[in-house]
Amino acid sequence: MIIIDVKDGENIDKALKRYKRKFQNVGIIKELRKRKEFTKPSVKRRSEVLKAVYKEKVRSQQEN
Repeated sequence: MIIIDVKDGENIDKALKRYKRKFQNVGIIKELRKRKEFTKPSVKRRSEVLKAVYKEKVRSQQEN
């Protein structure tokens, strides 16, 4: 649970902005999307390897 302390005389927009930033930093949405469906460990591993290969490819293209 995210708790935001609103100080006396503080603008509600400022407090709302702090809440939104904290909410995003905590990663609640990412966690919910991740838990929505189960992915097998082998599929996770394969996607990580493919992502690493892609990143290496992009880095090598940037060097040229």
